Amino acid sequence: MSIKLEHINYIYSEGTAYEKHALKDVNLEIRDGEFVGVIGHTGSGKSTLIQHLNGLLKASSGALYFNGRNVYEEGYPMKELRSQVGLVFQYPEYQLFEADVMTDVCFGPKNQGLSPEECKERAMEALKLVGLKEKYYQSSPFELSGGQKRRAAIAGVLAMRPKVLVLDEPTAGLDPKGRDEILGQIASLHKASGLTVILVSHSMEDIARYADRIIVMDHGKVRYNDTPKHVFTHYMELEKMGLAAPQVTYIMHDLREHGLSVTTDVTTVEEAADQIMQALEMKQ
Repeated sequence: MSIKLEHINYIYSEGTAYEKHALKDVNLEIRDGEFVGVIGHTGSGKSTLIQHLNGLLKASSGALYFNGRNVYEEGYPMKELRSQVGLVFQYPEYQLFEADVMTDVCFGPKNQGLSPEECKERAMEALKLVGLKEKYYQSSPFELSGGQKRRAAIAGVLAMRPKVLVLDEPTAGLDPKGRDEILGQIASLHKASGLTVILVSHSMEDIARYADRIIVMDHGKVRYNDTPKHVFTHYMELEKMGLAAPQVTYIMHDLREHGLSVTTDVTTVEEAADQIMQALEMKQ
């Protein structure tokens, strides 16, 4: 289920004193089964961009295609789009509202018109996918830890069985262990099911580790759209946008400047460790 954006523009409060051009001639394609990272400074347009993907926002101009069909054409079933493209907002635990976790996760499938039995089956499946233990299913979502709430909220979206999962800062406010668990679970789900994942994050390390491709937003425009290795070679340009590269990128540049023969396009700690070991062996 590919998503294609053609010449998308979005203007907040158009025609008023508060008018803001949030997206400017955006052209993108998200292919089936990709894991795409979206980065950008505050106000760059990344959150506005992802809210277009499931029809929460409608472009001021341009076309958005889902599986080859323009979602802006007359009569397009937007409810169907939203069930196929699941959006998990930043701090999704604020979306939890039912008396217990199971009921909350059943809410989406129930709105899809499924029977109580089907809803429970979907909910059980989704809760297992996110790794939330069964002992919490009948608990109030407000009694869970931050990481557990996050899992429950993501399960609520997964229970609708979307083809595309869009996550806006899903690990914001979590400790490193909770962050790694959540992203590790999402990465495992992506690999096991072929689910298309679009991840918005401020963590360059997370984006470098999990994303196949990175989209860099800057003042409403797409500045880069490439693999992590290629995007982070532009670390100086990223800094001018208020962004950065993963810490290992800077470390490798420093090591090379000090005479160690390493490549500088690595993006993960594992790659950096291999490069350093090889360089040290060559010096012996």
